Amino acid sequence: MAELGTEILVAGGGVGGVAAALAAASAGHRVVLTEETDWLGGQFTAQAVPPDENPWIEQFGGTATYRRFREGVRDYYRRHYPLRAEAAALTELNPGAGRVSKLCHEPRVALAVLESMLAPHRSSGRLTVLLRHRPVAADVTGDRVEAVTFEGPDGNRTTVRAEYTLDATENGDLLPLTGTEFAIGAEAQSEHGEPHAPEQADPGNLQGITYCFALSHHAGEDHTIDRPELYGVWSEYQPDFWPGPLLGFLAPDPRSLEPVPRTFDPNPETDPLAVSADQSADAGDKELWGFRRILARKLHQPGAFDSDLTLVNWPLNDYWLRPALEIDGVTTAADVARAHYEAKQLSLSVLYWLQTEAPRLDGGTGFPGLKLRPDVVGTDDGLAKSAYVREARRIRAVTTVVEQDVSLDILGPTGRKRREDSVGVGSYRIDLHPSTAGDSYLDVPSVPFELPLGALLPQRMRNLLPAGKNIGTTHITNGCHRLHPVEWNVGEVAGHLVGFALREGLQPHQIREDRFDEFARVLDRAGVERRWPDVRGY
Repeated sequence: MAELGTEILVAGGGVGGVAAALAAASAGHRVVLTEETDWLGGQFTAQAVPPDENPWIEQFGGTATYRRFREGVRDYYRRHYPLRAEAAALTELNPGAGRVSKLCHEPRVALAVLESMLAPHRSSGRLTVLLRHRPVAADVTGDRVEAVTFEGPDGNRTTVRAEYTLDATENGDLLPLTGTEFAIGAEAQSEHGEPHAPEQADPGNLQGITYCFALSHHAGEDHTIDRPELYGVWSEYQPDFWPGPLLGFLAPDPRSLEPVPRTFDPNPETDPLAVSADQSADAGDKELWGFRRILARKLHQPGAFDSDLTLVNWPLNDYWLRPALEIDGVTTAADVARAHYEAKQLSLSVLYWLQTEAPRLDGGTGFPGLKLRPDVVGTDDGLAKSAYVREARRIRAVTTVVEQDVSLDILGPTGRKRREDSVGVGSYRIDLHPSTAGDSYLDVPSVPFELPLGALLPQRMRNLLPAGKNIGTTHITNGCHRLHPVEWNVGEVAGHLVGFALREGLQPHQIREDRFDEFARVLDRAGVERRWPDVRGY
């Protein structure tokens, strides 16, 4: 068994993991970064999810390195794509002209930008990246993680010994491996008094996962896939809380739960420069082709592209029949494997339904010209490399963020919970997708919030910290903390925190209690925003 020694181990190369490694390596520390897939970037890349962001992200509400990533994406398109002059000149270029975000982009572009940001640290030897490595065991002494063992693509194992370990895995996989106390699923209302929490705790109640995929459309051509094995099952499935079959254009509005028809019109002739993405004014999810469009052909020179590219992450392909996560007393490894198979079959069934049965605006049925684009997501089957995971295991933290801390209904549109130990900011509606307990959407207003350092500190463990969606939130507040800018902020702070701890000979808990002002200055210099200006929740 191979063994590596380092100062900081970052397990998981998603949004938070990359930000953590970048922060720690930029401060001069030796870092090992591991990733289960062969692409770094998580939601941006391997999960193929264009960023969900707060409406002020172009001015504030994200860290300096997050803004650097966003501008890197735009610069990539300006340098390498045949953009129309008026598109290239846009300061706030939205390459896909999607409505979900002011920056909809292709996964491979995000990958190229992230790799470029990490490149100097890899060249210097400070950063070692192990792709296609998943954690399988841990060596723990008392309240400290001594080492984590990873299995590589060839079945060989590598043990990484580190002074600090950051769990940036998509599911919080290091928490059970290391014996770190964690929460999972829905807490009972009696635990925190959250208005929208269920009466009884349910560890198996997790938001659905989604296998995203990319499509182009080519009129007059037939790209119909083979009928998926479970198409018969999914084509007949109608959830109790759905107004019709899941494979259909009629779906609940996440905010009102009223039935609302979606429209689908591939390659519209409208000018993408006229698209405005602002989820505080319009969720943008009623017109499916443009919702998560990641390449808009009309932003480019005529003839450069014969189709847009759109990303399918819609109500139709959210999967919630069973948890896609091992939970003691609830699911086994076989259950998890079944969940991922069924989720993939659902996404392929959505595509087959679109190609063969979906109603068209001209009165016909089916869009056989829809083409699955495995080249866009880097896989053989055309589905994203990994599922979009909305909800993971969460540490039992020094500070748990609860609904009363972020709810607009409780705090008012201009309300705030001020955190003396704020290490960042975030804003998004409390947005929970249908869950494995059969819950429908929960999508309610929140206020811009501050991230408390206490939410990154486990109650007991001393040298293991979360660096992604596994911070100290609840099932409810996860709904506004799981998005790209917040995950990046969490990871970046975790990287800065353990670096500061190493340099000062302190533990992270001591820094919060005794040296927080000094650490805050480190964050301020790095461009980590810790307070909001006067903006209203939505």
